[in-house]
Amino acid sequence: MKYIIVLGDGMADEPIESLGNQTPLQFARTPCMDQLAKQGNTGLLATIPEGMHPGSEVANLSVLGYDPVRVLEGRGVLEAASMGIDILPGEMAMRCNLICVENGKIKNHSAGHISNEEAETLIHYLNEKLGNEQLQFFPGVSYRHLLKLKGGDKRLDCTPPHDVPGTDFRQVLIRPLSGDSQATADCLNDLIIRSQALLENHPVNQKRKAEGKDPANSIWPWSPGYKPQMKKLSEEYPIRTGAVISAVDLVKGIGIYAGLESIKVVGATGLYNTNYEGKVQAALKALKEKDFVYLHIEASDEAGHEGDAELKVKTIEDIDSRVLKTLMEETENWDEPVTIALLPDHPTPCRIKTHTNSPVPFVIYKPGQTPDEVTEYNEFSVKKGKYGLLKGNEFIKAFFE
Repeated sequence: MKYIIVLGDGMADEPIESLGNQTPLQFARTPCMDQLAKQGNTGLLATIPEGMHPGSEVANLSVLGYDPVRVLEGRGVLEAASMGIDILPGEMAMRCNLICVENGKIKNHSAGHISNEEAETLIHYLNEKLGNEQLQFFPGVSYRHLLKLKGGDKRLDCTPPHDVPGTDFRQVLIRPLSGDSQATADCLNDLIIRSQALLENHPVNQKRKAEGKDPANSIWPWSPGYKPQMKKLSEEYPIRTGAVISAVDLVKGIGIYAGLESIKVVGATGLYNTNYEGKVQAALKALKEKDFVYLHIEASDEAGHEGDAELKVKTIEDIDSRVLKTLMEETENWDEPVTIALLPDHPTPCRIKTHTNSPVPFVIYKPGQTPDEVTEYNEFSVKKGKYGLLKGNEFIKAFFE
């Protein structure tokens, strides 16, 4: 048996008035998702343990059967693995966004989805001006970068910037959670202020402003942690080899710690204009060579963060017609049967432009299985599904069963 999970990041949502009080999943034309539901078994999965922030790092770990309470060490270390950056004992890593601040308020978490080339120039500039033996900046993808700090204390209250658009940045600066972490919080807040002075009139931002684009005029470090201790999936489940395909360093890093090979796809952007065809072809190739593929598609999440319901519908329809259709048609006649699962990691409602901890709809299709009575794939239809509400590693166990 071969196995593939198609993860539509943030696809789940709430009913939206402009969509006739339907969710984007209900409103979108998704014949392939609905076909999977007709042929498979469905349910809801709680991906966010009680008391934890509904971040993608928590949710994707949960989907793969890990206990985030036990293994999560923040986004930074996961993204570092994807970037090939070692995190040594005594070092702390953090996600470091380039964001746009306007009139003292966080305008957006992505600096207007700054390009890789522009962002790399700015991160190298910041490392030249602010980096030293104790701290270093490393460029990632678009607005997502890495800050590594020797001797940092991770006991910090850090606010993800995508959670607080429109908020005065001073109100959500980093706070220590213990007396011992005060020095780390002070250091990081000082970096934020100094970065704003350095970035405001950098030629990259002058050009962006002249073109009517949001400047990347501040850093925003968050999600601190040390190197995690995670077992490989092959140690727990009946697979020997696997691959992760994603445009997002966070998800690549989770995959690497899970023992999966990270496969790069040219043109994979993490946005609505990603190379859907390239990603599904890479997944099919990997699936012929390996036992398991985790195919992650970020576009719907970004549309949710922008509050753009129409764009979110488009991204869902693109996943259906440009990914699932090919995947289902190509694998249908393989000599070795293929188990296919489809789900989001968390909802990203357009109304609030951030993640929530509501359970997400899933479908698991296994060739030859008896399907349940669900005939459409969305947040409400799967409540009648065979699996009911799953928690912890119950989903991944059912998937590999």
